[in-house]
Amino acid sequence: MHYLLFNTRDEFTKVDLNHVVYFESDGNYTHIVFTNRYKVTITLGLSKIEHLLDTQLREQAQRFIRIGKRYIINRTFILQINPLRQKLLLSDMVHETVFALSISKEALKTLKEIIVKQ
Repeated sequence: MHYLLFNTRDEFTKVDLNHVVYFESDGNYTHIVFTNRYKVTITLGLSKIEHLLDTQLREQAQRFIRIGKRYIINRTFILQINPLRQKLLLSDMVHETVFALSISKEALKTLKEIIVKQ
């Protein structure tokens, strides 16, 4: 299993990346959303999360993909990409939970091209 560990002065957070659906930017904070809909907020920006994923996961970091300024998603949970409706649906297909994200048409077109080419 792969974990990201966040240790600050006030708290310690251990994140199991197998259960992360997406990371969402909120200024200098990042919300981490899990398959069970639980959300954890950490005091790092999304670009720092992206860097941590790249350095700690190396070749397995490709499982996560940055979409625009707001999201890093776990590509294994992609259910549907709909650029016309500007919707991305994510699900682990176990918890019967679907996450609907509103993302720009251009970003979804790019994501669709990346996924289809693989």
